Amino acid sequence: MMNFDPHAVGKVAVLFGGRSAERAISLKSGQAVLTALQTLAVDAHALDPADADFFAQLQTGQFDRAFIVLHGRGGEDGVMQGMLEQLGIPYTGAGVLGSALGMDKVRSKLIWQGVGLPTAGFVTLRGEADLTAAAALGFPLMIKPAREGSSIGMARAETVAELTAAWQAAAQYDAEVIAERWLPGPEYTCAILGEQALPLIRLETDHVFYDYDAKYHATTTRYHCPCGLTAAVEREIQALCLRAFHLLGASGWGRVDVMLDAAGQATLLEINTVPGMTDHSLVPMAARVHGLSFEELVAAILTTSQPTT
Repeated sequence: MMNFDPHAVGKVAVLFGGRSAERAISLKSGQAVLTALQTLAVDAHALDPADADFFAQLQTGQFDRAFIVLHGRGGEDGVMQGMLEQLGIPYTGAGVLGSALGMDKVRSKLIWQGVGLPTAGFVTLRGEADLTAAAALGFPLMIKPAREGSSIGMARAETVAELTAAWQAAAQYDAEVIAERWLPGPEYTCAILGEQALPLIRLETDHVFYDYDAKYHATTTRYHCPCGLTAAVEREIQALCLRAFHLLGASGWGRVDVMLDAAGQATLLEINTVPGMTDHSLVPMAARVHGLSFEELVAAILTTSQPTT
């Protein structure tokens, strides 16, 4: 067990649940984190932003820090981070700016493009007039809401009709939708803890892509860690992921997803500043291979809490 003093971290608010489309996953992640902290003898308490008295609990609870396990908007996008800063409560994960940029796939990709990091060509769909430019990218396309996680609202489009339908479905979640060139894969993910990239995981699914069901329910999804790449190539991708993470102002912990293009080039998809912590989740898998138990991982994340000064 790593050197961890449960008394030194004080009283901890574990924030999970919320009102986003990822509430169900957040409830599972948060309960796992809460149990781990209590196993470590941390004075940890569950708080759900969906509760009417949430703010009062947070304001009067005399918490020394907060462990954010809120996935999606309202918890992963800088909103909760800003509230905690106003209350003077240190918190886990990225700050306000890093959270906001990390949640926004359009701005993430624009920043990466601006410094020459590889990411798939895309068009931002804000209305029906943008569909022509999206189709010009060439089919197939991946359609996704700009500010959702867990593959919610995502679909593959192979025709103009499918593109239109996928855009309309994704627009139910966000006014901005991305149409992105389809990448043939394989897909990898890089967990980040502090300043360190953990071992890559290669994902395999029988689904068209790594969708919500493949992530959280399917028993046929395969996770390969070690990922099968040479050590040199794995280090290159880890370095790319760390740079992409830091360029968006992210810190503390998180995850960066990449796919290989037709030429075998690692291509950035997105970052996650509050990744899942369920029994199907990727960061705990990578941590295990790195030699960290779930409790040790949770303790390490907690000790990276953002100051609010």
